[in-house]
Amino acid sequence: MRKLNKVLIMTAVDAEKEAVLRGVRGNRKFDVITAGVGPVAAAVSTTMALAAEDWKYDLVISAGIGGGFIDQAAIGSIVIASEVIAADLGAETPDGFASVDKLGFGTNRLSVEEKLSARLVEIFQARGISVQYGPILTLSTVTGTADTALRLVEQIPGAAAEAMEGYGVAEAAHRRGIPFIEIRAISNAVGPRDKSAWRIGDALAALEAASTHLVEVITA
Repeated sequence: MRKLNKVLIMTAVDAEKEAVLRGVRGNRKFDVITAGVGPVAAAVSTTMALAAEDWKYDLVISAGIGGGFIDQAAIGSIVIASEVIAADLGAETPDGFASVDKLGFGTNRLSVEEKLSARLVEIFQARGISVQYGPILTLSTVTGTADTALRLVEQIPGAAAEAMEGYGVAEAAHRRGIPFIEIRAISNAVGPRDKSAWRIGDALAALEAASTHLVEVITA
């Protein structure tokens, strides 16, 4: 991978942005922008940022908090995407869900910059951060039942986390030929919607810590 002189980090909401900013500590290599919630807002905001004439970005990151699949990613841990999957982009059929790639309309899977993602996993592990490497799902409607969680696991074996923006950010980056990675700090388990069990503060703290070590990798 080429030298990274300028990195764009897209978050969904301001609380995530602030956690990332605390982590990167004013390093000028990083621009951190709030994209809005959901894949459409994320794609539009990222496209607008990449179209600006002031900077040419060498890497785009989708970063924030998300849900972790049981037995894959615990609350407070970090997930680094091995690929990004638009898990609800497709059609219902009598035989179940069919993704757009099966329908022949394109793809619902986008790649990540694998060497950098693997290096982040190594650094996080070395620094004592609980981290998993696996598929991160993007959904317009996040999971709220055990049945949906089970269907997603059956549909995408090994799925580690879900959020709402990664695929949109990745699509914008891919269309410009810019490498992409996704980082998620886990605030809750994917499944029945139980806000009393969410640990958003812990996830934001983990995101801040991950962002601190992200600087170490990017600036090495």
